[in-house]
Amino acid sequence: MMSEMITERFKLNEETIRYIIHFLIAVKVPDEVYNAVGYTADKDLYKNYNIIINPSLFFHEKIYGTHSNLPILPLKQIEGVPLLYGKPQTFWAGETLIVYADIIASAFFMLSRYEEMVRPAVRDEHGRFPGKESIAGRMGFINRPIVDEYGKILRRWLRSTGFEIPEPGKSIKKIYLTHDLDMPFFCRSWKSVIRELMRGTNALSLLRIRTGQPEADPFYTFPWFDIQARKLQLTVGNKRCKSILFVRAGGSTPQDKPHYKLKSHPIRKLLTASINNNISIGLHSSYEAGINPGLIAQEHNNLENAIIQPVKYNRHHYLSSRDPRDMEELEKAGITDDFTMGYADVAGFRLGTTRPVRRIDPYTGIVNSLKLHSITVMDCTLNEQKYMNMTSHEAEVYCFDLIDKVKEMNGELVLLWHNNLVTDNPQLTRTVPWLRSLYSKLIEHLMINA
Repeated sequence: MMSEMITERFKLNEETIRYIIHFLIAVKVPDEVYNAVGYTADKDLYKNYNIIINPSLFFHEKIYGTHSNLPILPLKQIEGVPLLYGKPQTFWAGETLIVYADIIASAFFMLSRYEEMVRPAVRDEHGRFPGKESIAGRMGFINRPIVDEYGKILRRWLRSTGFEIPEPGKSIKKIYLTHDLDMPFFCRSWKSVIRELMRGTNALSLLRIRTGQPEADPFYTFPWFDIQARKLQLTVGNKRCKSILFVRAGGSTPQDKPHYKLKSHPIRKLLTASINNNISIGLHSSYEAGINPGLIAQEHNNLENAIIQPVKYNRHHYLSSRDPRDMEELEKAGITDDFTMGYADVAGFRLGTTRPVRRIDPYTGIVNSLKLHSITVMDCTLNEQKYMNMTSHEAEVYCFDLIDKVKEMNGELVLLWHNNLVTDNPQLTRTVPWLRSLYSKLIEHLMINA
């Protein structure tokens, strides 16, 4: 029934195809360059274009949205890049380059989260599509931005037809240092004191934390994050490096605990300090809103009312954007940029790109206004046993490689580090000490290499 609904609603439109071609070319060129690429099987039209990308059956209305339309494994390659649709064949018809590698459909598949739509039963315990179940995860290219690589190939093809197409500069265009306010404090309530006493934590230490200033709490690592950001900003500039704190403003599920209040003195103090330090405040849509996206608008209003300024950024708690169409509620609420697109279980390029991309609805094929920013690395993805379970050295090597690939593609880097995982008082918490030192190393690496 779902596949029938999809194929009835879905209509491939020219605007979406043109958007993908623009996205792949990725550099500023005259309109005649964009118009030189045709996506058609009509041989009578070949003479109108310099390059013809011959469509595979991906968008055919009888199979679009069905399991039979998933990529056939093992994948073929085009110039060393995994090809999801079409055949790695090209030939010349006069002065027109004919390409059977369907990089348009392959890019659409990655950018639109098509696989998540077609495989709704494949979800983890939090309703998320697992990265290790994705085509990219199973075929081993989750650490490669293959959509950007398709773009490099397309630019080479355009140059072979006589156009002077530059390559993007090899630098990181934008760096987002982002933090989710999941656990603002270690011990600021008597309930948390009792919890930690039962875990064997020293009673006197707990009492000092409970009655002291919020800044003395072990989880209050925000000043340390700010120091790291300022170091990097001094090197790359404030415009290239931006800090965002994502704050919950609702949610009543157990996964939304602690249910901190925006009007409480410690939280108001933290938000004020963040804003004064030029840190943007984004909405951390609750776990409950991940289940019921209709709650996003109210949570968005709650946060805007608390900080008395517009909120344009969002990231879902637990990264629990369950279905691609749920993001419609973000746009309705006034969110312009979402930073949820990362897999919890594996770090890499979830959408196959290092660059922000407008949301493409796989159910309708329509390009929407919401801009998606993929998470490059999340701290707990690296160390947790159920995720990548890396050592500190393995994580460092892996992160440096991802950063180098972002730089190669002139993309943007999005780091997600949690305040409670970089405490310098590990005796009071169950954290991984090397996540703090790794973050410092990444900042230093960026100061030299961004």
